[in-house]
Amino acid sequence: MKSVKFLFILLMVLSMNMECSAQTEKKNDNTRISNTGKVEVYYFHYTRRCITCQSVENVSREAVAELYDGRVVFSDFNLEEEKGKQKGKQLGVYGQTLLIVGGDTKINITNEGFMNARSNPDKLKQIIKEKIDPLL
Repeated sequence: MKSVKFLFILLMVLSMNMECSAQTEKKNDNTRISNTGKVEVYYFHYTRRCITCQSVENVSREAVAELYDGRVVFSDFNLEEEKGKQKGKQLGVYGQTLLIVGGDTKINITNEGFMNARSNPDKLKQIIKEKIDPLL
């Protein structure tokens, strides 16, 4: 009976871990795309989100609002909705992703977002600033 209970708990923990995993495959960290003339920050997510996923969005949105006062646009997209699927396909995003797009440059900072959003939000804000400033 203990082994069945242990296997059940193990299965639950593994399924929770798989539910909230960021898109970590980096095909190209700085990919060239069409020149739009402005800087945008995109956060792609799924409907079911853990506290870290929500923190990545909240800290990033807050950083963009505080640092750029409307000069940089922050948008979030649910990849399970049609609008999110279309935008994700356009930008080559197929999982949870934090992306900065400026001109013809695309910078994926997903890993930095998930590592710092809860434990060190100021560091994530600093990373966002370091990546966006050269694009302005």
